[in-house]
Amino acid sequence: MVATPSAMVELGTPCPRFSLPDVVSGDTVSGDDLAGRPALLVCFICNHCPFVKHIIKGLCDLAAGYQSLGVEVIAICSNDAESHPEDSPEHMKAFARANNFTFPYLHDESQEVAKAFRAACTPDFFIYDVDGLLVYHGQMDDARPDNHMPVTGHDLREALDSTLEGIPFPPDQDPSIGCNIKWKPGNEPDYFNA
Repeated sequence: MVATPSAMVELGTPCPRFSLPDVVSGDTVSGDDLAGRPALLVCFICNHCPFVKHIIKGLCDLAAGYQSLGVEVIAICSNDAESHPEDSPEHMKAFARANNFTFPYLHDESQEVAKAFRAACTPDFFIYDVDGLLVYHGQMDDARPDNHMPVTGHDLREALDSTLEGIPFPPDQDPSIGCNIKWKPGNEPDYFNA
């Protein structure tokens, strides 16, 4: 199992604009529609990744709790569905239903949204504040499929709590670790090893 860390993104970076289809509802979800919320949590995930499978129940529990506080949560799958058919929209829809997603699961077929966010791995987490500025880009917690640590969501919870309270979160943030996003041939972005 090869682990890829998050790519560095400067805190304070504005949330990229995006408009993607939700595989469950069929609706288009736009970043403009989510503006002005107390916080926005963007999760790059996929169906097949063991890192995602390890934390998905904890992530869904965390999301439901913070949605009740006004946090907007979305998940995005940007993997190449041709090379990884288990990450196709049909399988995404089944995965969302099986895990009782309370948030949209968006399909980034072109992979341009992943590039705009500088997403690198699954899972990869981004938190934006009420002004749409990046305040957190790091791990959910220390749990990994092979380290026997509990899935608590500790890091995401601390960052979301700080954001909701309007308190700056420390800039020293541990990167997320996961499977690399499965880029289409010739489509791998240039921000790796930058």
